[in-house]
Amino acid sequence: MENIALIESFSEFKDDKLIDRVTLMAILEDVFRNALKKKYGEDDNFDIIVNPDKGDLEIWRNRIVVADGEVEDSNREISLSQARKIEPDFEVGEDVSEEVKLVDLGRRAILALRQNLISKIHEHDNTNIYKQFKDLEGEIYTAEVHHIRHRAIILLDDEGNEIVLPKDRQIPSDFFRKGENVRGIIESVELKGNKPTIIMSRTAPAFLEKLFEQEIPEVFDGLITIKKVVRVPGEKAKVAVDSYDDRIDPVGACVGMKGSRIHSIVRELGNENIDVINFTNNEQLFITRALSPAKITSIKMDEEARTAEVMLKPEEVSKAIGRGGHNIRLAGQLTGYEIDVYREGVEEDVELKEFTDEIEDWVIAEFSKIGLDTAKAVLEQDVDDLVRRTDLEEETIKDVMAVLRSEFEE
Repeated sequence: MENIALIESFSEFKDDKLIDRVTLMAILEDVFRNALKKKYGEDDNFDIIVNPDKGDLEIWRNRIVVADGEVEDSNREISLSQARKIEPDFEVGEDVSEEVKLVDLGRRAILALRQNLISKIHEHDNTNIYKQFKDLEGEIYTAEVHHIRHRAIILLDDEGNEIVLPKDRQIPSDFFRKGENVRGIIESVELKGNKPTIIMSRTAPAFLEKLFEQEIPEVFDGLITIKKVVRVPGEKAKVAVDSYDDRIDPVGACVGMKGSRIHSIVRELGNENIDVINFTNNEQLFITRALSPAKITSIKMDEEARTAEVMLKPEEVSKAIGRGGHNIRLAGQLTGYEIDVYREGVEEDVELKEFTDEIEDWVIAEFSKIGLDTAKAVLEQDVDDLVRRTDLEEETIKDVMAVLRSEFEE
C-alpha cells in the first residue's frame, strides 16, 4: 500500500493537466528507472511492474546468490546468508527477486523523483499542446485578452493555453481590452526549449480567406473557390474568386445584397476596404478587373517580363493608383504583373522622376502618393488643392510648378 500512497502523492496534480493514468504510469516508470540508475549505477536488472488500473507500481531487483564473502557487485549479487533471510531454501547460483520499496530510495531521492515527475509531465503537456496547435496552423482561433504589453497582446484560451498576438500581426486600428475575445489565425507554433510558443495573426491574407470560409456558405461548401488574397491590413484588400458552376455569381455571392454578407468581415478587419474580383485565366482581363474601380482604356503587356502598361483617361489615374498607392500595388500582387499607368491623350508629357536634378525625391514621392507622376498631371492641378492633398508647403508646390512649366516653354 505504501507504493500506492506515494504514487498518488506524486500524481496528485495529474487531473489539472488532463493526463490519463496509463500515460502517467509510463512517465512514472521512466522517472523511476532514472532514479535507479543514479542509486545503483544501472537499471537493467530491475523489473518495474505497472498496474495502471490500481495506480500501483512495483520495483523488483534481480540478483544471483553467491557464497558469503564472494560478493563483488552488490547490485547484481547477494550473499547466501542474505538471500536466506528472504527465503530459507535459497542455494548458491539461484536468482533472487527482491522488492524495492519506494521509501528505501531515501527521502532526498523521493523529493528528486517528485521534481523529475513534475518536469516530465510538463514536458508531456507541452508536447501535446505543440501537436494540438501545430494541427491548427492556418485556422481561425478565438482567445481572450489576458495581458497587454507594448509589443504584443497575451491571450488565453478556454484551456489556459497562452497565445501571443504580436504588434506587427495586429491591424493598425485594433484596440483590445483585458477580457475581450480576439479572433485571428494560428500563424506559427514553435518549441522554444520545452515550451510551445503560439503566434496568432490578424494581418495575414489567410485570416481574410478563413473569414470568407466562415461567413460565406458557398465558400465553405467549395462552390466558390478563393484563388488569391492580397492585403494592406486595415486599409485595403483584393480577393480573387472563382466558381466552377456557371449558375453561381461568385462576386455577388460573396458580397451579398448591398454588401450584407461581406459587412461582418469588413467590420472584423477594422473597416478594411475589400474588393472582390472575378478570377480569369485571361491575364489582360484579370489586370483590368484588378485595377477596379478605375476604368482602363487599353493595356500593353509583356508576358515574359511580367509587366503591363495601362492607358487611362486622366480622371481615372488616381482611382487606379488609389490612396497611398494601395490599389495599384495590390493589383500587381494579385495578378503577378508590374503595372504602370499612363494618361490617355498626353503625348508630350514627362515623368516626374526625370526632374530629380531639380526636384527632391521626397517631393516627387508626395505627388506620386496622390496619383500624380507626370509633369502635366501636376500642372493641371490647383495649387490650393495640392496643399490640401499633400504634405507640401504652398511655396514648394509653386517652385515645382515653375520647374515643370519651363520644360514645356519654347
